[in-house]
Amino acid sequence: MGDMESPDTTPTRQSGIRTLLPDKAFVTSRKGQLLIAEVALSFICFICFVASIAAAFVTAPLVEFLLAFFLLFAYSSKFNERFKGFHWPLMDFLRCVSASVIYFIISIISVSRYIDSASKAAGVFGFIATIVFALDFYVIFNDLANFLKQGETMEQPTTEDSNSDSD
Repeated sequence: MGDMESPDTTPTRQSGIRTLLPDKAFVTSRKGQLLIAEVALSFICFICFVASIAAAFVTAPLVEFLLAFFLLFAYSSKFNERFKGFHWPLMDFLRCVSASVIYFIISIISVSRYIDSASKAAGVFGFIATIVFALDFYVIFNDLANFLKQGETMEQPTTEDSNSDSD
């Protein structure tokens, strides 16, 4: 009878699967919702470009989907806190700026040059993705600017010994 487990213990498989799921606090945050929207829109654009005659543009949504999915995983599992050598907000900012520019360009081209409905749908979702990525880099830029302003106020000397002219 001593070999049986108590009913209140949880199996280790469940805890292993839960480590792969994003943290609820992060998913409900503004950054989490933006990353989920970026992943979803990039995947939708990828599927639309695969189904269209504008298949030359399939690479950009796929790369952006993979990058956004990686950052969603990194931020939600606190992977970014383990690797301090990377400047994660700057990498995320550059990713968002490049994604918004690339999505804007390929959306204009796919809407104006191609006549099939899948290309038009990819262009429309690309414009929506452009707005989401632009909103994300605006938020990141404001966070970085506030962080740098706080760093400047902490670095300034508060003593007046260096400014005194007593001879």
